[in-house]
Amino acid sequence: MILDGQCHCGAVRFTVRLTDGLNTARRCSCSLCAKRGAVAVSAPLDGITIHQGADRLSTYRFNTGVAEHHFCSVCGIYTHHKRRSDPDQYGVNLACLEGQTPFLPEVEVLDGQAHPSDGNAARLAGVLRFTEGARDG
Repeated sequence: MILDGQCHCGAVRFTVRLTDGLNTARRCSCSLCAKRGAVAVSAPLDGITIHQGADRLSTYRFNTGVAEHHFCSVCGIYTHHKRRSDPDQYGVNLACLEGQTPFLPEVEVLDGQAHPSDGNAARLAGVLRFTEGARDG
């Protein structure tokens, strides 16, 4: 699955080749992801091509410094990150991808507080569910 993506302001534009479509959609409960609230899907390291705005991307690292969280320095939107749990993959912000929405019926939340790279078993922290509300007509 190949999709175009961009940050909120359009300064950063990219194409991504997902490893397994939306089947890898997930969130994480680590301190950064809990505040960020994004749903990420997976791409191989060679699966992202930045077409515009590479110079506008900023990178944030914390804790072990292994994960690289990239965001637009203009609008602040997280676009993708190099994973700590699998350094051969990027997590890509589903909301940045054309024609996609992060409001999926169910999204698994992985336990990022007890990270697998710290010797813990990978485990599910929970499941987020989205139910569309009533609309005024």
